[in-house]
Amino acid sequence: MVEMDSGLDTRRIVHPTERIVTGRLVRLLEGYTREVRIGQPVLVAVLTAAAFARLPALLLRALFSFGGGGTRRRWKELKKGPEYLVTPVRLRNTAGQLCEVELHGHLPQSALHPADHVQLTLRPQRDPDLPPRIERIVNLTTGQLLTPRTATLWSHLGPPLLLQALVGVLLLAGVTACSALT
Repeated sequence: MVEMDSGLDTRRIVHPTERIVTGRLVRLLEGYTREVRIGQPVLVAVLTAAAFARLPALLLRALFSFGGGGTRRRWKELKKGPEYLVTPVRLRNTAGQLCEVELHGHLPQSALHPADHVQLTLRPQRDPDLPPRIERIVNLTTGQLLTPRTATLWSHLGPPLLLQALVGVLLLAGVTACSALT
């Protein structure tokens, strides 16, 4: 009788504890989304600093009745963090154990195939019940080096809002410096 490796027997699946794991890719499971948590104090600080940068524009608009500005995202939209794709990955390590790890973010569809020989660099997650997440993949079969990327707080807020916050901080620092000198 030939034993088939379906990757579905959950009793034998382990979460690796090593930083680097080498093995054969068994299966990429169905992905799902998870949300990046946004710290409210950070969001309040960025929005407050950005408001200082918008203050001169608001005053000019009120005095000279200029048209409205661009569309701004609401507090509720900014507070809800960005979502990223989580794909559970099963592989058989060099010791023959079936291991589960998580791939956060996206990779090209052709980057990984079942039976590829891979070397994974892993990082434990904050929740000890979750399998470690993949930081880097070296596909030894194809010679590719792959680094999955996920959304972050800074990419969620976006360059325009962060630039406004920086201008707001500089404006506030300038006003504070001027008032301290006089």
